[in-house]
Amino acid sequence: MCWELTLFHKLTAALPSRRCASLPSPAWEGAGVGGRPPPLLIQPWWASPPPSPLRVYYCTSWPQIRHPLPCTMAAEELEKILSNLLQPDNAVIQQATAQLKETFKQPSALSHLCQVMSHSQNPQIRQFAAVLVRRRLTKHWRKLSAAEQDMLKKLVLNTLQQETDHKVSLGLAQLAAVILKNETLEKWPQLLQLIQYGARSRDPTQSQVGLLLLNAALELDPEAFAPHYKDLLRLFHQTLNDRSHPATLYYSLRSLSTMAAGLGTDEMNLMSSMIPKVILAIRELIQVNEAQASEVMELFDELMETAMSVIAQNLSEVVGFCLEMASNPTLGDNLRVKALSCISFLIKLKGKAILKHKLLSPILHVLFPIMSAEPPPGQMDAEDEQTEEDIEDRAEVQSPKHFAAQVVDMLALHLPPEKLFPQLMPLMEPAVLSPNPYHRKAGLMCLAVLAEGCGDHIRNKHLQPMLQVVCRALSDESQVVRNAALFALGQFSENLQPDIAHYSDDIMPLLMRYLEGVELAHTSHLAKAYYALENFVENLGEKISPYLPALMERMLTTLSCPGSPRTKELAVSAIGAIAQAAQMCLLPYFPAVVEHLMGYLLTTREDLRAVQIQSVETLGVLARVMSRDVFLPLAEKCCQLGLDLCDQVDDPDLRRCTYSLFGSLCVVLEDSISPYLPRITTLMLYSLKSTEGIEPHCGTGSSFLLFDDEEEEAEVEGDENLTDDEDEEDSELTGLSVGNAFMDEKEDSCVALGEIATHASAAFLPFMESCFQEVFKLLECPHINVRKSAFDTLGEFCISLHRLCERDPSEAHSAALQKLLSMVLPVYVKGIRVDKERQVVMAILETLGKLLKACQQEALREPGRLVELCRVVREVLEKKTACQGTDVDEDGEDDSDEEAEYDAMLIEYAGEAIPVLAEVAGGETFAPYFAGFLPLLLNKMKPSSSPSDKSFAVGTVAEAVQGLGRASSAFVPRLMPVLLGAARDPDKEVRSNAVFGLGVLAEHGGEAMNEHYPKLLGLLSSIISQERNNRVADNVCGAVARMVMANPAGVPLGQVFPVLLRALPLKEDFEEYKTVFRCISFILEQDPQQVLQQVGEVVRASSAVLGSKHLPADGQNTLVLLLRTLSSRCPAEFQAAVLSLPPEAGALLSTAIGPP
Repeated sequence: MCWELTLFHKLTAALPSRRCASLPSPAWEGAGVGGRPPPLLIQPWWASPPPSPLRVYYCTSWPQIRHPLPCTMAAEELEKILSNLLQPDNAVIQQATAQLKETFKQPSALSHLCQVMSHSQNPQIRQFAAVLVRRRLTKHWRKLSAAEQDMLKKLVLNTLQQETDHKVSLGLAQLAAVILKNETLEKWPQLLQLIQYGARSRDPTQSQVGLLLLNAALELDPEAFAPHYKDLLRLFHQTLNDRSHPATLYYSLRSLSTMAAGLGTDEMNLMSSMIPKVILAIRELIQVNEAQASEVMELFDELMETAMSVIAQNLSEVVGFCLEMASNPTLGDNLRVKALSCISFLIKLKGKAILKHKLLSPILHVLFPIMSAEPPPGQMDAEDEQTEEDIEDRAEVQSPKHFAAQVVDMLALHLPPEKLFPQLMPLMEPAVLSPNPYHRKAGLMCLAVLAEGCGDHIRNKHLQPMLQVVCRALSDESQVVRNAALFALGQFSENLQPDIAHYSDDIMPLLMRYLEGVELAHTSHLAKAYYALENFVENLGEKISPYLPALMERMLTTLSCPGSPRTKELAVSAIGAIAQAAQMCLLPYFPAVVEHLMGYLLTTREDLRAVQIQSVETLGVLARVMSRDVFLPLAEKCCQLGLDLCDQVDDPDLRRCTYSLFGSLCVVLEDSISPYLPRITTLMLYSLKSTEGIEPHCGTGSSFLLFDDEEEEAEVEGDENLTDDEDEEDSELTGLSVGNAFMDEKEDSCVALGEIATHASAAFLPFMESCFQEVFKLLECPHINVRKSAFDTLGEFCISLHRLCERDPSEAHSAALQKLLSMVLPVYVKGIRVDKERQVVMAILETLGKLLKACQQEALREPGRLVELCRVVREVLEKKTACQGTDVDEDGEDDSDEEAEYDAMLIEYAGEAIPVLAEVAGGETFAPYFAGFLPLLLNKMKPSSSPSDKSFAVGTVAEAVQGLGRASSAFVPRLMPVLLGAARDPDKEVRSNAVFGLGVLAEHGGEAMNEHYPKLLGLLSSIISQERNNRVADNVCGAVARMVMANPAGVPLGQVFPVLLRALPLKEDFEEYKTVFRCISFILEQDPQQVLQQVGEVVRASSAVLGSKHLPADGQNTLVLLLRTLSSRCPAEFQAAVLSLPPEAGALLSTAIGPP
């Protein structure tokens, strides 16, 4: 590119007279030799002079006012083009765009652009020109000669020093930052000198220029300044004292935010001592500019993300400051929400520190008044508007009231319920009883958001009284209270299963009666009622039967009668939830439902688009819950309809639901879906690759596409938003939008691909590699649910390929499986270690367990894989992963006696991997690893441990013993005492798991267990005689059966066997039926007389389970063989026992044992 050197000499020597009349000359101007300033030593920054400076630089003085250089004709023409680009006329913009394209093809275009940037009398044009220069130099700086680069650097600094318009200064500072990124600090010392002089100047304008330039350079390339961070922190210690100049504070705080991620240990100490000044500076900014104050609050977010110790050392001060802002109703909503957001983030990262510093009570006492606040007179809270259109109009605005509820949700997710509830209940109970409806609403909203994070605690201690409060509020005179009650009931239904289903006889009539009373025109209220109904009914299972006719009559009537599209959409959605519970009981209504759904699938009415999308989703539910023979005749038609809809309608929600439908149809069609897979996978790959929804959002303002062809796009870096009014932030990238329909589309694409791979493994094989590559890329997606589904889908691909290896074994398939496992398992290990979200890590652990169970020893074939998997599981148990490791005390101690339920849940997910690894690796191989896990598990079985910890540890040990098999005998001395103690625990789950563990230890412990039989039989006899919990009693039966089969000589069968039979039928833990009937068959072989004497009891116990779903197919076969043997060995006694049964049971038994 050719530059006009003479022109640049003139540009840097002559600046227009419009500038700097108000800017005083520096104090040092005219001093020194020849009027030059005295030398400024810049190595190292801001510090004392270096020992042996080799070069001395001078900062160019602020030039005297001179007459402007007359613009060249080309520059004048360029300025006119830029002016036309800013006109509110599309025709003018299009013409100017074409002209600018041509102009930019000229070799001198950049020099003319610089002339406009430095000489135009219009600040908007100067700003626009600075942006264009910056964007062209981003990639082409190195094409300039050294002389051209030096002159351009001089021009930019001189122009910046003389600029009076702040937006133009910002553009020039960002241009300087781009040049600096292409150069280095050493090659452009004049820029450092300008920053140094300006930042330390007492003149506010000069100080602002220096700090603005520093901030722009830091934001673009913070690494370049990393060696100078200590000196910069000392500088900001000084600039933050200047609280009379907001701009100085603003740019100092912005620069600190940029530096936060790169602070080392020493810098963190300096930063920590600065936090009180930061708080004072933000307070000053609040008085003059709330928007800027809200923006610089990002410093706290950055420190929490990357330098948490800085915040931890100032936790009380930071939380107190945020509470002060959040509780101030005179401040704007954005600033108050920002303050609440900081508190929420702190709770997530430092929940235990919040408790240690006694900050929970102050937080709650600020949150409740915010949640209870009444809206302005004549207004309603957004969620209480009557129509959803009104809600949507206000949905973009986040209010302090809504965010305060989210903070309570965060408290529930990250604090131990035992700590939270004692301080929360005294605030919540008066609220729900208050005469003020908004106080009652606040109490109910609080109840609602507790359900997810404190579900176990509520189920065990508070469910009935809390549910009574919610049900009573459904009849409240205030609609806002009824709305909150519906939300709370929906949250309870989602998070408090299965316990809440026991109250169906109380809740279902209330919901159905409430639904009858809602006016159809009030779509917002109607949607809330349906939300509560759907969440409750979909988990009812058989309990839905009494209400099924009335529910389906209402839904089908809604679909048949005239009504708004929204009411029909809600009815279609509700049918899906009802189907989840009813399963095949929905069969009488199936034809009518399908007729309606097919009608919506074929509609072309735009106003019915939402109904159409919901119909696709509900059709997918029906494909899963109806038997294969019922849905198979419709499957191919549904598949074709789904593909046609994707071709006809460009809507991420429609594609998402259609992909889910394809996954469901694959369950029905299996490999017969093969003809449709090319189109299906093409669509899904498009969705996985799409960047819609995660594109960076650029600054607002008019924009146009400057270059159309690819070559021209490359010339300006593909960034064509050139007419943006670049405000003070000039943020070309203001964030990633990841919580949207496009992300949901990616999530459902992954899930559907996993289902297709699972159910059509042979047909899917040709498409696996391309799909694997795209799913693999999503492991880094910022959207949590997308990451979760991507990890899960990779596991499903491995399972699919393993099944194919079993069906069609070959070296090629086996090699492909090992290659896949060698890629997937390492990213699982990495994800468990480094992902910061507990939900994602739990999903990885869950999928890892599935993969190991399916692939068995194939998953552990690679050397070192078992070691690495055991190591990462141990890291979770020791709370050393990224999603666990920030919430420890400053002294490194971690009080683990009480945990948030989600933290405990993560530990449980890791614990579940131990028995699976034992089973897959084999007992002898895994025994050394189990010895390493055992101390961690025993530590949770101490008498002082919480019931949930003890239940988890005992259950994990018991299941691990099963996987260890005979190798468990070495652990009998360590396990017997703790299991015997746990069997007497007050908590029923701990007792149940302990009894089960004693049984499997007897089964696999071999001779090492024989000496413990008398003590163990005495314990089990004591439990069975007084135990009131059905599950514990059932596990006693299983334990006794295992003891008999492992060592019959150690059990007095004549005494024990009749007691065992009398304890039947099992009441709750029906899995033990297999063990019990295996034991009876074993006794029949070893000591037939014992069984023949009890044939009546055996027949009675068998009749309770024969033909029921409580005994799987292999167990049914074992039972039928047993009964046939008894029938042939003692026909008279057997027939008498059958006749003593109720007629139906007797007929069923006789049919079952008839000729095979």
